[in-house]
Amino acid sequence: MALILSIETTTTNCSVSLSKEGETLLLKEDYDTNYSHAERLHTFIASILKEANVAREDLNAIAVSKGPGSYTGLRIGVSTAKGLCFALDIPLIAVNTLEALAHQVKADNGLIVPMLDARRMEVFSAVFDSEYKPIRDIEAQILDTDAFAQYLNAGKVYFIGNGVEKTKTLIPHENAVFIEGKLPSASTMGALAYAKYKKSDTEDVAYFEPFYLKDFVALKPKPKSK
Repeated sequence: MALILSIETTTTNCSVSLSKEGETLLLKEDYDTNYSHAERLHTFIASILKEANVAREDLNAIAVSKGPGSYTGLRIGVSTAKGLCFALDIPLIAVNTLEALAHQVKADNGLIVPMLDARRMEVFSAVFDSEYKPIRDIEAQILDTDAFAQYLNAGKVYFIGNGVEKTKTLIPHENAVFIEGKLPSASTMGALAYAKYKKSDTEDVAYFEPFYLKDFVALKPKPKSK
C-alpha cells in the first residue's frame, strides 16, 4: 500500500491531498485570490491526516508540484515537502505542475494547453494530447493573435489555467475552448505521483529545487510621495 501526501502551491490555490495507490482519498484547498500558503498549508496537512486517521509515519512518500509558478509559492511548497521527507525519511516525488493541470481536462480528442499567468502578456504553457502525452515542452510564451495557431488550425484546443483570462481576449478561433476558473490542484497529483513512486522516480531531497522556468525578478518599490 502506498499512501502519498501531495502538495500544490504554485498559484494562489493552497491545495493538499492524500492518495492511496494513486486514488485521491481526501482533498483540502482554498482557491483563494490571495496567497495564503504560509498560514494554511500546515493546517491543511494536519487536518487531512487527522480526518483520514493517518499518522505522518504512515506516509510512504511526499509529492510536490515542482513548477513553473509563483516563486514564493514554490519555495513554501517545496521547503515543506522536503522538511517532511527529511523528518520521516521517505522519498520526495516531483510532479510537473502543467501536466497535473492538464489532467483536469477530460476530452476524447483534440489538444490540451495548460497555462499559468506570467508577467504582462506572457504565460507558462505546454501542449498535451487528449491522452496527456506531451506534444510541446513547457515554454515561457508571449501571447499574440497567432499564438497556438498551428494547433488551433488542426482541431479543438482546450485551454485551462489562470492564463486563460488574457488568452481568450487575443484568440477568437472557433476551435479554442477556454476552461475558466481552474488552477493547479493536488486533486490530480496522486495518480501521477504514484506512477513515479512505482518506478522509484524520486528526487534527491537535499538538492532538489523547484522548476522556476524564469529567474526571479524583484520589483522595485514605488517611491513614496512627499
